[in-house]
Amino acid sequence: MNPQNFTRRRFLQTAGIAGAMTGFTASDTFANRTNEIPETEKDLTFLFQGDSITDGNRGRNNDPNHIMGHGYAFSIASRIGADFPQAGFSFYNRGISGNKVPDLEKRWQEDTLNLKPDVLSLLVGINDVAAVVEKNPSAKDLSEFEEGYRKLLTMSKQANPDILFVLGIPFVFPVGARKENWEWWKSETLARTEIVRKIANDFDAIIVDFAQVFEQAADLAPIDYWIWDGIHPTVFGHELMAREWIKQVSSSLTFMKNYSYF
Repeated sequence: MNPQNFTRRRFLQTAGIAGAMTGFTASDTFANRTNEIPETEKDLTFLFQGDSITDGNRGRNNDPNHIMGHGYAFSIASRIGADFPQAGFSFYNRGISGNKVPDLEKRWQEDTLNLKPDVLSLLVGINDVAAVVEKNPSAKDLSEFEEGYRKLLTMSKQANPDILFVLGIPFVFPVGARKENWEWWKSETLARTEIVRKIANDFDAIIVDFAQVFEQAADLAPIDYWIWDGIHPTVFGHELMAREWIKQVSSSLTFMKNYSYF
């Protein structure tokens, strides 16, 4: 076989896979995509909240080039926004590096309620764990973590009874500095995972199990390929998060069922 032909064939195969992963074919039109969106799902406001993983070094002004950061929130917004430009969707990222549940409480009115989200995606908890492991005076116990987390969702539900909650499972892996006191990191994170799951059930929220996604991905490449320091994802890790988010949320938003690469 001619090596050039083999390379070209492999390229075309790969391109075909990449094309399928977009969820649409070249024959799709923006109008057709928009027509598939129920009236109740048009003009939705999506808000991503949390800590540094969500923050993604986002801009702090209205510059649209940087406003969503460079993490999973960016990937989700860019994909949906490009595929449904006529749907009137709005996307906001209000993650702030280092935030714990109490920090979110302090800014919830301005950075969440005032934005009137229809879909609220929340990933928080690992800094709450870090405060415990590092014996920070700001550390809260599990009951305080749960109380604060519930308060955030309760306030949001009161502001918008129809809001859709998307709750991310916090995660940590034994990479870099996280190897020290690893069992402590692990146990505290798992304890908060159970709390988030319980809250999700009570608020009829969608769960996005990022931890499980990375555990599965570790069978394909070392975990530090996906999570470079045990907490923060790499570019590839953020892409996995975006795919899983879309997969899970598509169970509740009709228009997202068009994504067919899962």
